[in-house]
Amino acid sequence: MVVHFPIALIFAGFLAEVVFLFFRKEPLLKEFHFWLVMIGSLSAFAAYFSGAFLTGTVPPEATLIHNRHELFAELTVFAALINAALMVYLKLEKKDETNLKWLSFALNTITVVLLAFTGHFGGLLVYDYLLK
Repeated sequence: MVVHFPIALIFAGFLAEVVFLFFRKEPLLKEFHFWLVMIGSLSAFAAYFSGAFLTGTVPPEATLIHNRHELFAELTVFAALINAALMVYLKLEKKDETNLKWLSFALNTITVVLLAFTGHFGGLLVYDYLLK
């Protein structure tokens, strides 16, 4: 399923960033983080639209969970794309080693938290309502 790719990519990109910033200044980790976040952000955009257009109707009792899942999905995609744009800007302007990297780290952290909530509500939706 296409929705699982952005989850893995964004979480792996975040992990690479944490290791690079706090434990090991390995240049490969920095590049790994950059490309994982870029691909993860674009795939999150695609996953959002696949969920919006390819899912069927949900049972009435699942409406609240579905709405929360959709809200957090929208916020996740927005945060991921804003962070990706910032990262591209920092890389092109050669400012990725300035203090602006912490703004990107904050956005990436927000994206991961939003992604966790999105996944939580998605899991509730599937396992508590759609697979019964």
